[in-house]
Amino acid sequence: MPKFLLGIDLGSSSVKATFLDADTGRVAGHSSSPVSEMEISSPHTGWAEQNPELWWSNAVQAVRSSMIQANCKPDDVLAIGIAYQMHGLVLVDKNHDVLRPSIIWCDSRAVSIGDLAFEKLGKEYCLSHLLNSPGNFTASKLKWVQEHEPSVYDRIHKVMLPGDYLAMRLTGEIATTVPGLSEGIMWDFIEQQLPRSLFEYYQLDQQLVATIVPTFSVQGRLTNEAAQILGLKAGIPVSYRAGDQPNNAFSLNALHPGEVAATAGTSGVIYGIVDRPTADQQSRVNTFVHLNHTETRQRYGVLLCVNGTGIMNSWLRKLLSANHNSIDYARLNELAGQVSIGSEHLLVLPFGNGAERMLNNKNVGASLHGLDLNRHTRSHLSRAVQEGIVYALGYGFEIMNGLGIQSNVIRAGQANMFLSEIFCDAFVNVTGAELELYNTDGSQGAARGAGVGIGYYASPDEAFTSLACIKQFAPDSRKQSQYHEFFSTWKSILNHQLKLSAI
Repeated sequence: MPKFLLGIDLGSSSVKATFLDADTGRVAGHSSSPVSEMEISSPHTGWAEQNPELWWSNAVQAVRSSMIQANCKPDDVLAIGIAYQMHGLVLVDKNHDVLRPSIIWCDSRAVSIGDLAFEKLGKEYCLSHLLNSPGNFTASKLKWVQEHEPSVYDRIHKVMLPGDYLAMRLTGEIATTVPGLSEGIMWDFIEQQLPRSLFEYYQLDQQLVATIVPTFSVQGRLTNEAAQILGLKAGIPVSYRAGDQPNNAFSLNALHPGEVAATAGTSGVIYGIVDRPTADQQSRVNTFVHLNHTETRQRYGVLLCVNGTGIMNSWLRKLLSANHNSIDYARLNELAGQVSIGSEHLLVLPFGNGAERMLNNKNVGASLHGLDLNRHTRSHLSRAVQEGIVYALGYGFEIMNGLGIQSNVIRAGQANMFLSEIFCDAFVNVTGAELELYNTDGSQGAARGAGVGIGYYASPDEAFTSLACIKQFAPDSRKQSQYHEFFSTWKSILNHQLKLSAI
């Protein structure tokens, strides 16, 4: 009988689940829930919240659906791994009940709190001990709750990241990891512990932080209640958890210095592995502990994030689907292919999903430039959106290049925006790097991580014997010249918008 590893990927648009044949690495069952994107609530400008109960209900649906596909019996599952949207804040009381909606990664409300902490604690301390500005990360979001919702803060038993919450629902145990804490700017890279100075400055109680467990380890076991809801056997170990971007790199077997991974879902990310603590003096890109970090083999992930990526494409799809004339993403890609590079000088800034870290936490919004009402069609708009997203990622990649993070090859899963050949072609010609697309996604990475966590695989390398590159794209000098002409104009427009936002 086959044995399976279950991977659950908790995103902000959906929850994915994969049952992976542990011996062959073959995907036996895969499902995503909901069919449409999960709602992100924005009760005030710059806010972004989700109800953790929504995550759980969609995780249950995705697991049950993919289990049926895999023809998996409850006794056949060896272990469970979790990947999750980074930087979110989940608060629970002593009964493990959620106290308020989760403040998720693209929420901007704590920007000023983090900026002030950067000023008061000092650039030298923050960039040496935290490797980042406290910015708009989890610790600053917790401070916002303390200041604005003191009655909620007083009832907090533990603070968690989204993946920690999902693990709690599975196991009843509240825990977190060092890479997770570093993602929340709650880890001191020099002292190798919670950052006392930051917690003292924010006047936050360190006892609110969950117990630390290794990334690859038995972190808890499936409870009777969770097992009954999921249709699984009680006692299955949860043996891996990681933020979505470190996990994406892991799912692509990007574990060593010089290797670079990318994603282009709701947000877009380029993530490079280095072997030394690296800090951007402006904190436009951020450094976290990578999931295979050890004292003797140090590994850090430098992350460039563009909030407005797939969400910009999603906005366009909904806009063009008005009057019940539904358009899917494949159709958007077809439309984009009907016009040439540059979209006849229609340029898009895709920054409409909160404050952008690479823009020094400014929120310049999304905007169209050069729109000709007599010439431009939905095809031009479809291509311009994809090109604008690529230009934003290329802009961030130039920042990473300035920190010495360069690569001739970038790996990505064939999913989301990377399903578009227009997008992939623009990506390689703007970044100058070859692109390799693999037959994997975050939930597969989480499943493989679970296998490493229980020792079923002796090493991560053993877990990836079935990983295969299915498509490659390379830069073309003629296209590069064309793209860079428009990219240069795009950067000029962005600089102008940044100056306007400072007024």
